[in-house]
Amino acid sequence: MPGRSPVTALAALLAGALAVSGCGSGSKSGVSGPTGSGGSQQEGSAALAADARSAATGDIPDNQNFLTLSDPRLRVSMLYPEGWTVKTSASGVTISDKNNLVRISVARGSTPTVSTVQASLAALKSSTPGLTAGTPQAISLRSGAAVKAVYTTQSAPNPVTGKQVTLTVDRYVLALGGRVATVDLGTPVGVDNFDAYRRMIESFKWQ
Repeated sequence: MPGRSPVTALAALLAGALAVSGCGSGSKSGVSGPTGSGGSQQEGSAALAADARSAATGDIPDNQNFLTLSDPRLRVSMLYPEGWTVKTSASGVTISDKNNLVRISVARGSTPTVSTVQASLAALKSSTPGLTAGTPQAISLRSGAAVKAVYTTQSAPNPVTGKQVTLTVDRYVLALGGRVATVDLGTPVGVDNFDAYRRMIESFKWQ
């Protein structure tokens, strides 16, 4: 996520997020918090880590209702499934339900390229056991040009059962006016959230 590793620390953070009550239809779509978007590009770019205590479930139904996350600190907006837990942190926003994990972080930086995203993932792999990354590719979203990469990562073993949860994560890196957004959309292996996640990333907007 001597001290704890980044994966272990992030797993503990997200485990706490999963314990928080979800944002239902009565929740505010705007999210406030103390952090701005002026941090380094490395902040919030660690691998997602699932909660090993949860089962690998979490299909998003076809009739799922979506809300709009509008974060005045990060100055971005994106749709997310109603009922999911929204949690702010020093590195951005995490949205979770079961082992479905979505994270948005924004920092100052240069326009991403296939080479820079590949180098970032290579560095991430060296510090994250069990991470496997594919080759990034340049794509076009409604919000503009982006670089997409897919990686898989595992949770720490459950202390009782020893089981691990493997996540497949679609990472999108976008930039505008010196701001770089990293959007990670993670889902457990065996769970198909392709359509819902595609809708979410296509809804991403700069503010």
